[in-house]
Amino acid sequence: MQASISLLGKRRFLPLFVTQFLGAFNDNLFKTALVLLVTFHIYSDAAKEAAFNAIAGGLFILPFFLFSALAGQLADGNDKARIIRIVKTAEIAIMLFGAVGLLLPSVTLLLAALFAMGVHSAFFGPIKYAILPQHLREKEVLGGTGLVEAGTYAAILGGTIVGGIIPPAAAAGMVLMVAAAGWLAGRQVPPAPPVVEDHRCDWHIVRASIRLVRDAMRVRRLDLAILCISFFWAVGTILASQFPPLVKNEFNANQQVATLFLALFSVGVAVGSIAINRLLKGEVSARFSPVSALVMSAFIIDLFWAASHWTHGGDGTLNLRQFIRHPEAIRVMFDLFGVAVAGGMFVVPLYAFLQITVPPTDTARTIAANNIVNSAFMVIAALLAALLAMLNFSVPQILLLVAVGGILASFIAWRLHRVCETALCEEEREKDEAARKGEGKGADIV
Repeated sequence: MQASISLLGKRRFLPLFVTQFLGAFNDNLFKTALVLLVTFHIYSDAAKEAAFNAIAGGLFILPFFLFSALAGQLADGNDKARIIRIVKTAEIAIMLFGAVGLLLPSVTLLLAALFAMGVHSAFFGPIKYAILPQHLREKEVLGGTGLVEAGTYAAILGGTIVGGIIPPAAAAGMVLMVAAAGWLAGRQVPPAPPVVEDHRCDWHIVRASIRLVRDAMRVRRLDLAILCISFFWAVGTILASQFPPLVKNEFNANQQVATLFLALFSVGVAVGSIAINRLLKGEVSARFSPVSALVMSAFIIDLFWAASHWTHGGDGTLNLRQFIRHPEAIRVMFDLFGVAVAGGMFVVPLYAFLQITVPPTDTARTIAANNIVNSAFMVIAALLAALLAMLNFSVPQILLLVAVGGILASFIAWRLHRVCETALCEEEREKDEAARKGEGKGADIV
């Protein structure tokens, strides 16, 4: 651990770490400020608020679906440090529009900036992992990856909390300052020339994406693992998009409580990630994923029940202190935290499974294919949530449908575990057969 922390003192790692941290922080600061501004200060209709939050989530994710294949190809065929500088310059321009949208406020400008930030993140995403083996020694790569992941989580949590507590005008100034700081940090990243010579980029994003996904999902185990992960992100997308309208319209609380919900969800996923690693003791296995998905659905169902039977018990909107003092608040927060913990326990082993199931030469493409399928599921989930809201489904009713999706994810995870167990048994039989043949040959020689 100490060796990993020491990387933060190295120029070959620190600028990338800071650039990634600031980018993730800015994404979540802007998204949270946008969603809470529209939910609590622009719209006053529950259906419109739920639909807007779902559409906003889908717009941010859509670029990952459209451009992941292209972003991966560009990262392979060009100097990654140069791409970082281009991407971080674009972030400043994007945040200029975003800041104006927050100040006016303008829903159109805000959504346009949100989509553009999704494009920015989609092109930066493959670089933060692909550049590490070029700048770090072989024994440092794992530690560096862990630091990037930890920094990303901290940035998401920090951006969510700050975006939820500062006013829109302050958020407008902060997103510009963070973008400028990211640009400065990006300029310090050492060169990382292309690892593939004469790399030809397929600019047909549909064809490139289809080929990438098709190649990855030919293997049954990968197919099921990617589907499981995609269901998790679909569920997470709907839940995150419904938190602000859930807080405002069902719990009659203010945006501080909405920020609390988002923070609880982020912390819960992290706790679940740690818990499953302890439970599996380093073994990569999907055996706990089916149960985790069922537990996640159970907590969602209880959250649905609590929201449906919530009684305000006072006048006006509840602030954070008043909400926490409510007799049912502990139950609601426990349900929300439980959903997130179970979700982390469900998805983390599946990501590890993707990395060890394929040869090292195919890992990056497999992760890119997974990102494309995940993004497709998330966009579909966001559109479905928006459609249900426009059809006057209440937020608790949408939560109940999400719980059904969790049950389906549990079934797919169970199928994955069975397939993996079958493959493991076959491998063991092949080893036993080879050993018996070896003993037979030895006996013949004697």
